Amino acid sequence: MISSKEATDIVMSNLSDWGMEEVDIAKCSGRILREEIIADRDFPPFDRVTMDGIAISFKDFESGIKAYRIADIQMAGERKKQLSEQREAMEIMTGAILSDGVDTIIRYEDIEITSKNGVKQAVIILSDLTKGKNVHKKGSDRKKGDVLIEPGRKLSAADVAILATVGKQKVKVSRLPKVAIISTGDELVEVSEIPESHQIRMSNSVMIETKLNELGIENRRFHLLDDYDELLVNINGILNSYDVILMSGGVSKGKADYIPKVLDELGVNKLFHKVAQRPGKPFWFGEKDNNKFVFALPGNPISTFMCFVIYFLPWLQKCLNNKEDKDNYAVLGCDFVFNPNLTYFLQVNCRLDKEGSYIAMPKEGRGSGDLSNLVESNGFLELPQGKNYFRKGQSFRVSLFRNF
Repeated sequence: MISSKEATDIVMSNLSDWGMEEVDIAKCSGRILREEIIADRDFPPFDRVTMDGIAISFKDFESGIKAYRIADIQMAGERKKQLSEQREAMEIMTGAILSDGVDTIIRYEDIEITSKNGVKQAVIILSDLTKGKNVHKKGSDRKKGDVLIEPGRKLSAADVAILATVGKQKVKVSRLPKVAIISTGDELVEVSEIPESHQIRMSNSVMIETKLNELGIENRRFHLLDDYDELLVNINGILNSYDVILMSGGVSKGKADYIPKVLDELGVNKLFHKVAQRPGKPFWFGEKDNNKFVFALPGNPISTFMCFVIYFLPWLQKCLNNKEDKDNYAVLGCDFVFNPNLTYFLQVNCRLDKEGSYIAMPKEGRGSGDLSNLVESNGFLELPQGKNYFRKGQSFRVSLFRNF
């Protein structure tokens, strides 16, 4: 049996790369970028007006001129217009290119406009003005050729705006794996069925399926009975068709826990089996020689879920080259005692205090079969092996599985 740190190190040092693909930018949110996004022109691409008002030459204002004849209007999207005479102003709209002969914008709120004999005049009513006011200068944000987004970023709607601005209709992202989800157990029935007194509806595989769907990962669920020969034939076929196998059940010491033996016979190289942790001690991890990985998770619901959150999801993000996937930490909200010499992934309810720190309150539940306790939790707090008393205020790594 190995420590949870050793298990993490082994999992995170055995990675897969499923390559990359091009997707439409409207469908890239949540995907991991695999190319540099370069500015195809300056940001902004012209001297851009940021307020509706009038455009003047600051030199005129400095010389004491406060009243200006409005000679024209510059709208957003129009080609640049020009002023050439003193005491002239240009009405100008937000987003417009700055007209020639002017360099400063005065808001409508700071002028009074009058009209006489068809001639409009603007009188400046503010006393203080700086050159370049309300002008977003060309290239002041980024220059043509600058890298706007680095590879390894998890793309969001905000990033899509940048992609669109530089004309990227399609973008290169990490290709997602094809995943098989296998539940084993004679006691399991489908969600739609009415279980008999000795049966339960399968929840583990549906939970995993839901998260994979959320990530946009192609997946399929399988339910296999606790029959050695059936397991051998079916898992062999699944191994040949999928990149990753996520299994739930059949890895402990029960009479019908055939999975480790089946995987060994099918040539899956065991990288470890059994981790000094609670829940999820029987966790099994291995690799097929053709770069296919198997996560065989214990069948109790909390064990399956914890191993999926703690090991598989970070592994997946690293395989996809996500450079932004970082550890989070939370402060224990009360003293807590755990006597076994194991790493304990304690169910907690995390909240933010007024200083912006995560505070984790234990929601221990009644063991790894207490699925309903997840309703009260939103994360697993990692309490390290080798200690049994954990004080309020101590900080530990936390893996959140629900927003709050």
